[in-house]
Amino acid sequence: MTAPNRNLVIASLPPDVTIIAFMLDTSLPSTSLRPPAQDLETLRRLNSDYIQAVIRSDVNRFSELLARDFLCSRPDGTVIDRNEFLKNTAEPYPFLHLEAHDVNVRLMGDVAIVHARTTFVHPDGTRGAGRYTDVWARRDGQWLAVAAHFTRV
Repeated sequence: MTAPNRNLVIASLPPDVTIIAFMLDTSLPSTSLRPPAQDLETLRRLNSDYIQAVIRSDVNRFSELLARDFLCSRPDGTVIDRNEFLKNTAEPYPFLHLEAHDVNVRLMGDVAIVHARTTFVHPDGTRGAGRYTDVWARRDGQWLAVAAHFTRV
């Protein structure tokens, strides 16, 4: 196994197979001087704002929360960009009582991943549930959502 640099490892296997793996260098300091507890609290608040923006179909709040290069993977497998997401958000939210549960914020320097479970009620009164994963990045000192994936279970 050779290691041409710290972040790239190339394993030599049979001639027709090569595996390339990139490793996250967690030894790099965050660009923020804030303590992680403050970042975690900020991200929990932003997650709550995100859920409330869904419920209220709040395009203005999402405009503040989403990075310009934001992408969202939807339950049907399609991927939409920020503009399409904002356009869809303008439509009234069809479900009732959306709640996030078991919110897990994982902080990795200037990147954070939020995992959670959701519950909601369909317009016909049946209960629904889902899961989501959001990726946040600190850019110019501000946390912005850069990716989202949600599914219904």
